[in-house]
Formats: sequence, C-alpha cells, structure tokens
Amino acid sequence: MKFYIVLFILLTATAKGVFAQKLTASQVLERAIAYHDPSNNWETFNDTFQVTMTTENNADRVSNITINLPKEYFSVTATRDGVETFFTLDKEKCTTSSKDSVTDKGARTPCETATLYKNYYTYLYGLPMKLKDPGTNLSPKVERVTFKGKEYLKLKATYDEAVGSDVWFFYFNPKTYAMEVYQFFKGDPTGAGKDTGEYILLSEESTVGGIIMPKIRAWYYNKEDKYLGSDTITN
Repeated sequence: MKFYIVLFILLTATAKGVFAQKLTASQVLERAIAYHDPSNNWETFNDTFQVTMTTENNADRVSNITINLPKEYFSVTATRDGVETFFTLDKEKCTTSSKDSVTDKGARTPCETATLYKNYYTYLYGLPMKLKDPGTNLSPKVERVTFKGKEYLKLKATYDEAVGSDVWFFYFNPKTYAMEVYQFFKGDPTGAGKDTGEYILLSEESTVGGIIMPKIRAWYYNKEDKYLGSDTITN
C-alpha cells in the first residue's frame, strides 16, 4: 500500500510538472484573461472608479477615473491638499485644468500629459487584457518561478519601438491564473537595466465594469526593494 501511495504522489507531481511545461505563454494569458474578464467586457468597458494614491510624507491623492473605450473617452480628476486638477480626452478633443505654457524644450504640453494619463490608467487597469494589443511581443516561454516567497507562472513582454522600450514581466497564480505581480525594467534586466524599474505587488480584488481588477497595487523599486507607495481602488 505504501508503494502505491508513493507512486501516486510521484505521478501526480510529474503530471503537474508536465502540464505546466506544456502550457504556452498564449495559453497562460488566455486563462488569465478568463479570470479577470470572465464575460469579455473589456472591449466595451465604460465605467468610473476612484483610486487613492498613498505615498510617504505626502497627502493622499484621490483620482476619479472614467474610461469609455467604445466612445474613446477618458477623464481623470485628481484632488490633493484641496487642489483639484483634471484632464479629459474625448476622441481627439483635449480639455485640461492646466494653464501651463510650455517653454522648456522637450517638456510635455498639458494635452500630452492627458494622453500620458490615459495610456497609464488604461494599460495598468486593463491588464492582462492589454497584453493582446498590437505592438505587444509576448515571449513564448513560460517560466515557473518563485518571487517574494510565492510560486508563479511568469511571462515576459516587450514592445515595438513605437509603443515602448521597457521590458515587462507578469506573474500569475499557477492555480487560478490571477495576475498577482508585474514588474518592468528600463532595458535588459540581465544587463544594464537590472537595477532599474519597479515591481508592483497586487492584492485583494475589486470588480469594476465586470473586470476583476487588483484593488491594491504596492510599488517598489527593483533595486533594494524600496517601497514607493500604493494605489487603492476606494469606491
């Protein structure tokens, strides 16, 4: 009997290992998308949510964000220390509270800042679905790794030059395929870029517009694990 129990354990462990090895990056991504967007709502996403950013030695910043993908509409209204700012993009039309005039060469205009916010919030809160966007290059390799004491399935993504130059890694729960960590480097993480960039630990969940989003994102520098701050969905 003991022999059969040992054999069963070995076969089970082997089967799990083979199963993980056979999964392609595309398959892991599809399962992660099925977890976070079970009803395929992302393409028609239209909702408003609130995010509170907490950093050391600063007042909280509370941002109310509206993303309407079908109508190509985005807005963010942020309040910190009683000061309110807003940025809105309605297709090609840009409206902002900023009255700044650009005098420094290379400085962003207010409308360029609006586009930056749109891309930032749509990307991070649209993950992992955004990994299917044109210009995203998903490595076919799936790594089984341990990160901060937990086991994950790890995917790597790079981007076409017109999209971005950072190297991103995404860590998924091997049982549920929930996205629990992402990380980026500004260059080759095994070379000159190894001490650059940040990793973001994701915890708890909040359902917004049918999308299961990470409720809390805690940001750390890759170098020395220095804590930067947290973003929390608070509505």
